[in-house]
Amino acid sequence: MESRKVQTVGNGTYTVSLPKEWAESQGVSSGDTVTLHDHIDGVLAVQTGNGDGVDPPVARIESADPEVIERALWAAYAAGAREVTLERDEPLTPDQRRVVERVARNRVGMSVAAESETATTAQIMLDSTEVSVSQSLRQLAFTVRSIHRDAVEALAAPPDASPIGSRDGQVDRLASMIDRSVSRGMTDLDEVDALGTTRPELFESWTAMRELCRFRDAAADIGDAAAALDRPPSAARLATCRDVGRAVREVVSDGVSVALGDEGADVARSAVGELRRTRDELDALDRQLDGAAEGAVELRRAARGLRRTAECGGDVAEIGLRRAVRCRETIRDREPSRTNE
Repeated sequence: MESRKVQTVGNGTYTVSLPKEWAESQGVSSGDTVTLHDHIDGVLAVQTGNGDGVDPPVARIESADPEVIERALWAAYAAGAREVTLERDEPLTPDQRRVVERVARNRVGMSVAAESETATTAQIMLDSTEVSVSQSLRQLAFTVRSIHRDAVEALAAPPDASPIGSRDGQVDRLASMIDRSVSRGMTDLDEVDALGTTRPELFESWTAMRELCRFRDAAADIGDAAAALDRPPSAARLATCRDVGRAVREVVSDGVSVALGDEGADVARSAVGELRRTRDELDALDRQLDGAAEGAVELRRAARGLRRTAECGGDVAEIGLRRAVRCRETIRDREPSRTNE
């Protein structure tokens, strides 16, 4: 990075000279035209050429392995590709075609556009102007909290299987759309403007998304532990699990609200304080389970899942504090004000 002095010309226009090394490396000479992009996050970018944005990549897959094909399709979507083609020298197998169809169904804006005997092409028609990263993050937080709530409640009446159901796929769809939006925003500043956000906000949303996915995974462990119980835990232990679960979900909700600018730093600060109480409750539950026998193994597993979700909740709250620091807010204590779900 280097600094340049702003000067004025006769009609009052401000001018800044271009670095000679950069101009020569880009083939820019006197009399050429460059394009200026004024972005909402305060960045003024200079672009050579016709001024168009960075074209999304077009991906090709030539593997025969269905697992490689699936992961390559996920990667192409996340990388911001607008088109992905699977092509082989020999006819595609039904398994290979099913992989493409399954991934397309589980990614927002992705569909199979063309098929032949040896190839199939999927297109991603996702308009950034119609995507709201902040709303997607709110919806993701709501979904993982509902998964967590049902997983904890399953301890009271152990089900035959994990209570998560199809919401797991919804989490993946929302998370992958946020991942794609952030990836596109990192490679093309025009995408940042189209999304109506800034690069720091995008990164904070991406970080929160990753923590919410970890929260979902830990909640799934609680649900699996509940399904493995022969009978519900005692009323006191169940009450502890419910109380911790409610507190953790509230911390996640508050952390996301602060990270998105819906709430101030004091809300994130209170969330961090609430986590300290939940850890104390979990420590007490662990001590009780140390001397227990029947059903203790699966209940310990549920307690570990609760502790992991509490850690994820703390990480989400920390993202909210990070935004508060970036926005120059003062982080101070306040009287906690919690509401029941």
